[in-house]
Amino acid sequence: MKRRVVITGMGIVAPNGVGIPAFTHAIKNGTSGIRHDKQLEQLKFSCQIAGQPVITEEIKSNYFTDLDLRGFNSTGIMYGIIAGMEAWVNAGLPINNNEDPDWDSGTIFGSGTSGIDKFRESIYKIDELQTRRLGSTVVAQTMNSGISAYLGGKLGLGNIVTTNSSACATGAEAILMAYERILSGKAKRILAGSTGDSGPYIWAGFDAMRVCTSKHNDSPEKGSRPMSASASGFVPGSGAGALVIEDLETALQRGATIYAEILGGHVNSGGQRGSGTMTAPNSVAVQRCITSALENAGVTPDAVDVINGHLTATTKDSLEIENWTKALGRSGVDFPYINSIKSMTGHCLSAAGSIESVAAVLQLHEGFIFSNINCDDLNPEIAVLIDASKIPTKIINRELNIIAKASFGFGDVNACIIFKKYNT
Repeated sequence: MKRRVVITGMGIVAPNGVGIPAFTHAIKNGTSGIRHDKQLEQLKFSCQIAGQPVITEEIKSNYFTDLDLRGFNSTGIMYGIIAGMEAWVNAGLPINNNEDPDWDSGTIFGSGTSGIDKFRESIYKIDELQTRRLGSTVVAQTMNSGISAYLGGKLGLGNIVTTNSSACATGAEAILMAYERILSGKAKRILAGSTGDSGPYIWAGFDAMRVCTSKHNDSPEKGSRPMSASASGFVPGSGAGALVIEDLETALQRGATIYAEILGGHVNSGGQRGSGTMTAPNSVAVQRCITSALENAGVTPDAVDVINGHLTATTKDSLEIENWTKALGRSGVDFPYINSIKSMTGHCLSAAGSIESVAAVLQLHEGFIFSNINCDDLNPEIAVLIDASKIPTKIINRELNIIAKASFGFGDVNACIIFKKYNT
């Protein structure tokens, strides 16, 4: 009999809320975490707003010792540790301080880059002939697997400990990799998620590509406008999301809270063929990813209640909606509800898929559909495809059963997960 795979813990570091209670309150109330960024203004970026989590000294003290923080300069690893540790504790799991590793538990925690500020700091020291003053943690902070290595050590994980990287599809891919490992019986639980660094050295390339908005530097909270006619590019963001993914039998044995079930999903690539390029999606591949995810999950298109889309507030939003209508065979008033958390957080890049998956699971668990803020002027190319009522601009409180979550990334890569409300 096929194993059932469930979510038993969640953690979040988002621009509009650090910790599950704060984040839940923010998305229910349409609270934006996008603010003016003085450093981006000083560096003369076109886009001078960003979604950056606020990490207080109190939060740091809950997860790090003074020794941990000595010479530490990696926002991505910091975000990932906070989100990952919160998810572990939220799942009711103990911190392993035993001599032996926990052979049944592992982590698959993705990252786009690691320790970019630490890299910069190191380069200056090397150029100033101070190589021996780099410190003993520089490698751990800058290797791409740094986040999974740190979490593996803090939690004493003895199963798989690895980091994946697939641009903006990283987080969703990590969740599906964890799902498949548990499904195969190779682990009882996996801490899955992804993280993304903050700052100009991450965001500069996108600003140079002119894919970020420059029209809302004086009104930051209005800047991220997925599906809006006045959308003018995405707002860069950062953070981390984490989920404890577990075999149902094991979860029930230990009396865990079950937030949702993962029914299946799919990952693919358009191969940068046809309409696909390094930065643009191959629509055929996107549609195949969605239909294959539904097939893998054993779910019919008409069963999908809500889509948590990728939807970045760029010119590709209408194409994404078109791909969903074709993949589901649903349009107009028959289309599912659809929302994008990026209206409140900006585009958190490699962290996007995991942050948005946490938001999707919260909707299932608590019975609500969060609003699409800043979408009072629906893009007319979208309006001809689906009914405006399916893009809520206010919270809707209602029981949900199935949410489809998709992430699409540079390199023409795609991931789609099917989440279900847990029922015995």
